[in-house]
Amino acid sequence: MRSAADVWEKVKSLMEGSMTAVSIETWFGDVEAVALEDTRLVLCVPTDFKRNIIRTRFQSGVEAALKELFSFDVDVALLLPEERDTYARQSTVPAPAGGDGSERYTFERFVVGSTNRFAYTAAKKVAEEPGGAYNPLFIYGQSGLGKTHLLHAIANQVRHNHPGYRILYVQSEDFVNELIGNLRRGIDMQGFRDKYRLVDLFLMDDVQFIAGKDSSEEELFHTFNTLYEQKKQIVFTSDRPPHEMLRLEQRLKTRFEQGLPADIQPPDYETRVALLKNKALERGISLPDPVLSYVAENITSNVRQIEGVVNKIMAFQELMGAQVDVETTIRAVRDILRAKENFLPSADTIIQEVARFYELEAGAITGQSQNKEISTARNVAMYIIREMTQLSLAEIGQQFGGRHHSTVLNSINRVEKMMKTQPELMEIIRDITNAVNSAY
Repeated sequence: MRSAADVWEKVKSLMEGSMTAVSIETWFGDVEAVALEDTRLVLCVPTDFKRNIIRTRFQSGVEAALKELFSFDVDVALLLPEERDTYARQSTVPAPAGGDGSERYTFERFVVGSTNRFAYTAAKKVAEEPGGAYNPLFIYGQSGLGKTHLLHAIANQVRHNHPGYRILYVQSEDFVNELIGNLRRGIDMQGFRDKYRLVDLFLMDDVQFIAGKDSSEEELFHTFNTLYEQKKQIVFTSDRPPHEMLRLEQRLKTRFEQGLPADIQPPDYETRVALLKNKALERGISLPDPVLSYVAENITSNVRQIEGVVNKIMAFQELMGAQVDVETTIRAVRDILRAKENFLPSADTIIQEVARFYELEAGAITGQSQNKEISTARNVAMYIIREMTQLSLAEIGQQFGGRHHSTVLNSINRVEKMMKTQPELMEIIRDITNAVNSAY
């Protein structure tokens, strides 16, 4: 097959019929061919000014020459030098699956039970036939049940079966932050869009955090459409099904629902025992049956906690030289097994999470500003502190610059009243509460 450089030279020669040699040299002389993909020619342009000129005046002519050369449509991607470096890393290090250690997440290491079998089977089918029947695949369930494991398992198997595939894993918050950063710095958005839309497998974790963020929803909508129309595989995870994302645009909600939704429920007792055995064997230890039973009976909802228990038992055994029995296990992991009501987050933790959600400084929330957005965030913070801690109204007021307890009560009542008419506010409080529980 012809190289990208050969194709680019041929394209320029075909354009000589409609452009002078001087114009071609002026606008295309320092444009380099980077790669020739199945239906796309990737070029590197030295400056943003020249890229804009080529895009507005000459791109259609370049694509017409490509069609004449190949007899089918071939798109053109125009990268700046810094974007070329990113493209090169993505191409030479096939398909980053989302961070260090992600290669250990495979289907073979996923413990299957009655509460996750459907999601597991669907994920495996997607990995075997990316872009096939289940597009998008939407996996949802509570935190810590294995959704991210399945995302990386899909990426790892697709990478193994299709070494040339471009695979991109992203957490939704990173997507949002990158978009906001580009917009604030005035960076050309084409590079951002190419990064997410020129892939064969797109995996987004915790997509629920996109809801209510207009610019991010807009970009994700067009990214989804581009990938879907090209029959590229899309996989999302979330802590809830699409119809429960009250702040999500209807057009995105519809697209999430048009594929296959697959839920993961907390593991049953048998699955918890199997998980414990599996995690213990991975770390080279054997847990007696009474220990397995004790832990499986006391940890009922979170796979991550099960892994944490095994790590703690192993560390306790190595450091203390103790035999692994029920009594030793209780001492080793009493902080993990303690009843949830004994864990109370601090007011500072809640204020930080509220500030992060509303993209504000924590000091603004606890300060005296009467800005409408800040006041709303302050009211929400007071409400959540009242719900999640045992602080009195007066103690909550002290967290907010010494406000009177009646002011705190009015703020809480205001939130409760708004929640009755604004279901979206209930979802916001749910998101922040989940974030607090995860951070604490």
